[in-house]
Amino acid sequence: MLWTTILLSLEVAFAATLFAFVPAVLTSFLLARKSFPGKPLVESILLAPMVVPPVVTGYLLLVLLGRNGVFGKPLYELTGFSLAFTFQAAVIASLIVSFPLFVRSAKLAIELVDRRLELAASTLGAGPVRVFLTITAPLALPGIVTGAVLTFARSLGEFGATITFAGSIEGETRTLSLAIFSAMQDPSKESETLWLAAISLTISLAAIFLSELLASRLRKRMTGF
Repeated sequence: MLWTTILLSLEVAFAATLFAFVPAVLTSFLLARKSFPGKPLVESILLAPMVVPPVVTGYLLLVLLGRNGVFGKPLYELTGFSLAFTFQAAVIASLIVSFPLFVRSAKLAIELVDRRLELAASTLGAGPVRVFLTITAPLALPGIVTGAVLTFARSLGEFGATITFAGSIEGETRTLSLAIFSAMQDPSKESETLWLAAISLTISLAAIFLSELLASRLRKRMTGF
């Protein structure tokens, strides 16, 4: 059970980070470099999961994607598949809650990239995509890496949205946070609770430490100090 829970948590966190990567980087670039009507509103909506209680986020996901939800009901009627209370639901819940952390980190890193370098590349004939891939993204890479790791770590610790939208199904949606909560309800499982909490803390701290180490090395490589 213990290893199943750990592996499931890692799978959910990796999947959430993987699916968040490209959308988060592109969203960060748009918010950092482009102006458009309603931009403050869009940014507020994207960052809302950071301040909205996770249980509310999970409830909204149920309203939208549950079996009787706005989008979930047509999906169920067409395919017979209900997204709620599945592994995919756990990934979506973690993705939604952690996405703003990725966006904020990457957006700040892109804003710090000297726009004169981008303009210089453009005047030399590089198109927007090439400028982004060869100038903007490499210079913002430490912030992008930090955002990805924060997404991973936040996904590991996600509880409220997951238990509301995905439930706590052993072997399918019961991640470390949910397993800790479940074990806490049984006084005879105090040692199990302690082990689960220690493992969760260790994985999260290791992820953050590695991200800081990698970001520091990337900055040194780019700046020389």
